Amino acid sequence: MENNYEFSVTNLYIAQVKRKHGIIEHENYNQTGKSDGKQPQCSPDKEKAIEEALKHFKMI
Repeated sequence: MENNYEFSVTNLYIAQVKRKHGIIEHENYNQTGKSDGKQPQCSPDKEKAIEEALKHFKMI
């Protein structure tokens, strides 16, 4: 990602985009246990880049 788009993405953002497209991952065991569940959301430009990468690897 960093070579093509000049920014890096986190595993969290990749997991969010995969979940959006129905790719189920394993349960997250590192949850904080807080009920508010606040997580940063993936920005639209990074989401588009992740989707392009997933399409390149024929995952979506």
